[in-house]
Amino acid sequence: MRARPAQPSSSRAASAGGAMGGAAPPGLRIEGLTLRFGARTIFENLDLTLNGGEFVVLLGTSGVGKSSLLKIVAGLQLPTAGRVAASDGLPLLHRIAYMGQQDLLYPWLNVVQNVMLGSRLRGERGDADRALHLLGRVGLGDRAGALPAELSGGMRQRAAIARTLYEDRPIVLMDEPFSALDTFTRARVQDLAAELLQGRTALLITHDPLEACRLGHHLVVLSGHPATLGPPITIHGQTPRAPDDEELLHTQGHLMRVLTALEPQ
Repeated sequence: MRARPAQPSSSRAASAGGAMGGAAPPGLRIEGLTLRFGARTIFENLDLTLNGGEFVVLLGTSGVGKSSLLKIVAGLQLPTAGRVAASDGLPLLHRIAYMGQQDLLYPWLNVVQNVMLGSRLRGERGDADRALHLLGRVGLGDRAGALPAELSGGMRQRAAIARTLYEDRPIVLMDEPFSALDTFTRARVQDLAAELLQGRTALLITHDPLEACRLGHHLVVLSGHPATLGPPITIHGQTPRAPDDEELLHTQGHLMRVLTALEPQ
């Protein structure tokens, strides 16, 4: 990953969420990205490169433009200028799985039907066995037939995580995917995400420095007016890292100093 160079990850995914096949995942190139709303410039000329198979975490204060950046990468929002491309030169269409801050579960579909929603919208036959397996992994195996209204906020978020993993895409974008979970469930689902996203190209937004240090190969902070990307912070070693891992604790301390020095939005 770079907001300049980084070491590519050599790990590959073959997870319970479904293997990608033999091909290595593409990286992402964000080049000259600018976003303006009227006279207000959110960010300008952002450059960021994610090598294939890297897990990159984006942090920053609320309102700085993190979610807008992720939506642009997902193709859900148009930038004012700049582009996002795959490192292999092929189109990004159908190669990205995106999870926003809202779970967006359809209230008239049960949990397992919501997990398989992408297949349904594409007119494909869904893989119920895989969907049920993922629900079991996120602790919802016994709620597969429940409607979203019967679930707590944390359960709904876990269902949305299962839906994102079900899509089995080489590039995964997640906007605060664990924010509604209690501390212990959050740690378990972080472990699951690290396992199932191993070898995929992932970009995650979080406000939690510990979460960032547990999961990320590289951490990037978006800050300022207009926002710019700080130099990447690299953490070595296998993910998910133990909360008392020595390098994690050192990096978390450094990250906290960076974040607390930011000017409030």
